[in-house]
Formats: sequence, structure tokens, C-alpha cells
Amino acid sequence: MLAEYAQFVAWMCQDSGDLAAALRWYDRSHAWALEAGDASLAATTLNMKAHQAWSLKDPQRCVRLAEASRWHDGRTSLGVQGMAAQMSARGHAQMGEANQARTRLGEAEELIRRAAEHPDDEPAWMYFYGEHWFLMQRGMAELELGEGRRAAELIERGLSGLPESYRRDRAWFGACLARAHAVEGDAEAAVTVAVATAPDAAAVNPYAMTELRATEHALAEAGARVAAEAVGDALAALGSPDQPGEV
Repeated sequence: MLAEYAQFVAWMCQDSGDLAAALRWYDRSHAWALEAGDASLAATTLNMKAHQAWSLKDPQRCVRLAEASRWHDGRTSLGVQGMAAQMSARGHAQMGEANQARTRLGEAEELIRRAAEHPDDEPAWMYFYGEHWFLMQRGMAELELGEGRRAAELIERGLSGLPESYRRDRAWFGACLARAHAVEGDAEAAVTVAVATAPDAAAVNPYAMTELRATEHALAEAGARVAAEAVGDALAALGSPDQPGEV
């Protein structure tokens, strides 16, 4: 129980931008999980540290931590193994290694499919991690690889199954969808999604605000000046909270 709470505290620290405190709590959670003999929780904390490394644009460390999580394979749930595979994929994608990324994503998809057949075998903290969530994670990997159209299709499909009550998460993935449209060259769709996402991003998710700023910049770099200004105006009207990075 201590290890579970430590993991949750770490996530709250990361979400609020205190990354040093997050790392300390992830380390505590990992140590306590090992002491308690809970391989799935120990592996999960490594996955979350991989996520933090990805957020800090340290893809090599992201891959190393995700692969370290897989050292526990055979003693962890299929869902936890799938999370490790997709985190490794995101690290490879951030390095531009498309083949490695898609190979890992294929492994993750199979693991998550098998996990869905036996949901009672998954630990309680994996409640959110299913097919729709994985589609969006796969879309984020494609976005890292510069495949805007493919990313947009995957994120849209995933968002269709994400409950409206997941307001913070919908803001983040909505912002990713807006940038995917910008990358694929669909300025009109990028503006439509960005403007619709902006209120929730401003209210509950500063990470999403950062991603919407990236959408604005992507549009400007592509020469879509009017579209970039429309996104910038929508964000300016809502204010600009602290921007801690990516999630």
C-alpha cells in the first residue's frame, strides 16, 4: 500500500511540475514494491520513470527504463508488460527510429489485447489502460515520427472512446490531435480542434496548453499564418498558465 501511494504522490508531483520530487517518490515506490515482492508495481514505477524521461526529451533513458521494466516479465501482468513495450516504443519514436518504435508498438498491442481477455488479472492502477488509450499512445508515437495523418487517425479513434469525464486527458490528447493535423498540413482541422480544446486546457491541463502552443508554432512554420494567429488568439483570450512541459 505504501508503494502504491508513493507512486501516486510521484505522479502528482510530476503533474504539478516538481520533477525532482517526482523522481524521489518513484524511487521510493520502486524500492518499497521490491521489498513487498510486487513485481507488477515495481515494473510500473520503472514505466512511469520512463514516461518522465520521455517528457524531458531524454529518449535513450526512456528506452532503458522501459526495457528495465521488462526484466520483470513473467512475474508481471500482461497490461504492465504492454505499458513497458509502448513506453520503449515512444522512446524509439522520439529518436526517429521508426522500425524499432513500430515493432515495440506491435508487441504492446498484442499484450494489451491478451490483457483485455483477463481484466481481473490486472492490478487496480491499470484501470485506465485499454484499447482506446493505447490507440492514442500509438498516435503520439506516430506524431513523434512526423506522421501527422496517421497520428491524427489514431488519436481521433482513441478519443472517441475516452469518457467525457476525463476532462484533463481529453485536453491533452485533443491538443496532440490539433498538432497532428498541423503536421499533416490540415490547418483548418488544426484550428478547429485547438480552439475547441483550449478552454479545458487552460482550466485543467497546462501541459495541453504547451502542446497547443506547439500547434501554433507548427502552423506558423508551415506558412499557415492566419491559422497560427487564430490559435494564438484563442490561447491569449484564455491566459497562459505556467507551462511545465509535456505529459
